[in-house]
Amino acid sequence: MTVSTPSTGSGTDEGGVEKATDLVNVTIDGIQVAVPKDTLVIRAAEQVGVQIPRFCDHPLLAPVGACRQCLVDVPDAGNGRGFPKPQASCTLPVAEGMVVNTQVTSRVADKAQQGVMEFLLINHPLDCPVCDKGGECPLQNQAMSNGRGDSRFAGNVKRTFPKPINLSPIVLLDRERCIVCQRCTRFADEIAGDPFIALVERGAEQQIGIAEDAPFLSYFSGNVIQICPVGALTSETYRFRSRPFDLVSSPGVAEHDACGSAIRVDHRRGKVMRRLAADDPAVNEEWITDKDRFAFAYAQGDDRITYPRVRGDDGALRPASWPEAFAVAARGLTAAKTAGGVGVLTGGRLTAEDAYAYSKLARVGLGTNDIDFRARPLSAEEAAFLAANVAGTVIGTDSATTGRLAPVSYADLESATKVVLVGLEPEDEAGAIWLRLRKSVRAGGTEVIAVAPYTSRGLRKLDARLVPTVPGDEPAVLAGLAADLDGTTVVLAGERLATVPGALTAVADLAASSGARLAWVPRRAGDRGAVEAGCLPNLLPGGRPVADPGARVDVATAWGVDALPEAEGRDADAIVAALVAGELGGLLVGGVDPADTSDPAATRAAIEAAGFVVALDLRETEVTRAADVVLPVAPVTDKAGTFVNWEGRVRPFEAALSNPSSLPDLRILAGIAEEMGTPLGFRTVPEVRAEMAQLGPWDGAGPSEASRLVAGAPRTSTSDGSDGLVLATWKQSIDNGRMQDGDKYLRATARVPVALVTQDVYASCGPTVTITGDRGSVTLPAVVAGDLVAGVVWVPANSFGAGVLSDLASPGSRVRVEGGQA
Repeated sequence: MTVSTPSTGSGTDEGGVEKATDLVNVTIDGIQVAVPKDTLVIRAAEQVGVQIPRFCDHPLLAPVGACRQCLVDVPDAGNGRGFPKPQASCTLPVAEGMVVNTQVTSRVADKAQQGVMEFLLINHPLDCPVCDKGGECPLQNQAMSNGRGDSRFAGNVKRTFPKPINLSPIVLLDRERCIVCQRCTRFADEIAGDPFIALVERGAEQQIGIAEDAPFLSYFSGNVIQICPVGALTSETYRFRSRPFDLVSSPGVAEHDACGSAIRVDHRRGKVMRRLAADDPAVNEEWITDKDRFAFAYAQGDDRITYPRVRGDDGALRPASWPEAFAVAARGLTAAKTAGGVGVLTGGRLTAEDAYAYSKLARVGLGTNDIDFRARPLSAEEAAFLAANVAGTVIGTDSATTGRLAPVSYADLESATKVVLVGLEPEDEAGAIWLRLRKSVRAGGTEVIAVAPYTSRGLRKLDARLVPTVPGDEPAVLAGLAADLDGTTVVLAGERLATVPGALTAVADLAASSGARLAWVPRRAGDRGAVEAGCLPNLLPGGRPVADPGARVDVATAWGVDALPEAEGRDADAIVAALVAGELGGLLVGGVDPADTSDPAATRAAIEAAGFVVALDLRETEVTRAADVVLPVAPVTDKAGTFVNWEGRVRPFEAALSNPSSLPDLRILAGIAEEMGTPLGFRTVPEVRAEMAQLGPWDGAGPSEASRLVAGAPRTSTSDGSDGLVLATWKQSIDNGRMQDGDKYLRATARVPVALVTQDVYASCGPTVTITGDRGSVTLPAVVAGDLVAGVVWVPANSFGAGVLSDLASPGSRVRVEGGQA
């Protein structure tokens, strides 16, 4: 029997003609198979349906041959390709004419594998009934399938160790279970680049332990738990909580960033017990961040809202039924519409379907384009940039696109010769992007160029070339990069560019002049879907410009209404200002934290000044405590939906749990709209998806004149520090975010907040500094960043107090730095 496998690559002959990868013919268990050159024997065996047992082998890690469980017999077939002893199939590449006999056909291979298994079990504890891995353990399974039926070490006293060892606050090690396969240490070295775990001792005493002089600083440590083939590594949050066969598994999509990472949600009796990385080669491969893995307890907190509330005549919130809450909200919003209008702030955590419902209710029910998802520092330039360059994905289909930009995907990050990061710190803000970049850098295929104030830990692990930049100087720096880029370059622009006048214009011009491909990478999972759904004051669903009459007619016809509001609406900052000034009568807000907005104090004042506030939220917040109607929404585990990731890839998911105490945003908004006499025409996710797919993307000639970028005056900055230092900041992966609440072990892995300063500032101010801005002062330990650009101080955005925006100043503004007291 002969099997041919498809080529996995291509080459070019001397004439420049594409040719298939060279194939090698081998015989495995009597079956001849042709596989690409350098294929490992263990992979070739999989092509003919033979599963060779293994522990150390992992397709995304370099071969190491540590466990020896995959031994096969490679006899001499008369061509010099044989070996006198069994060989590890996970490290042995195929050769032309090689003959391989696995445990299926060879007594030699079978005996060798049984011998290895016997040695592994000499000291391995028989605690399967209490081990977290019991029921899904490769060692347990392969001991039965490829081991002896009984042990010859019945009287042996097994080795024991004190346990567990805390490798970190969240990762625990039981040393006696370890089989030293080295998957964990190889992951730490090859994938994460964080040497928090290492091999210690020698010979029979060799074991896994804490790396010497290597502090635990990893955002990806939970992956070592999942790839451990035994129960040696466990998590503090799941250890002894459940058995695998008690769990129901549901596919999901991570909700913490814009990467769209595939996850598996394991739940029992209506409660999420753990989350694992799902296998999605096109997106996150088999890895996720610790935040995606462990930050799910926020939906199970004591402050979760479990019933609607309305404000009574005594001024206090009281319980209400859903019909009553819908009616009160409808009456209040209708009155507010008459009294000046209603602003709609949706936040960036919504599914695309929920965002679409807000967008439609704003236009059809409230008669306004005053809607914005950007509950963060923003600019009019950004709204125009998104309309002109980003919007255009077809929600409701399986399309993957990046709107009007040339498509950029995860695979492109590996094929690009250069990747420019501007306004983006991927290890903190987009973990799956960072992992893919590191993979490409290690393979020698990509140079990373960072337009940033200093080389962060994540950038150092990418061997990134720093272009030192004072916040605010990005437009000038980007203009100087054009000559260094070409069509094989990818530029990743983060949402922080919105805080720099002219930066988004400059990054668009850079892509146009150099031929580089450009992608926008927001921080939140729902941001890209909100753009597509039209949760912007200048944009209707599908990327249709509000100012374009044809676009308005297109949407009005699809929605069955006579007309839509014509004027572009207010953005989030303008909505806040209008509420404070009394120019708007009410506010509809979904999951917005005032602390994240451009001016937290102004946002709080706007909520207080609003005549009527309807709040849709999962948990009690300062917004729900001030609202006139509070409506509980379902978390991502309790509803179906779609996230659109930074690529423009549509990532649908279904509900894992059913909880009658809350509803999806779209169902709540549909209920309010019906009470207002302007029904939305849908109540379920499938109905919304069908309507969005039917509406489709805008196929007009392009963005209208009103949608062109309006850069504003570039910010000027001096770097001598004579009038203070420029404040640089971004959020770290693990910080004080509310969606990380509920897991004290995860929170304990957050990096200690410090102020990064230059050597000169440290010398004059000492080890502790007090930073003063126009909103207050903070005192933090000072740490010297060797290549921090002069005239800049960096602090983490949300790792202390109420955060930079509340306690200090706006990003990019001037602050005073003085010696402080701890």
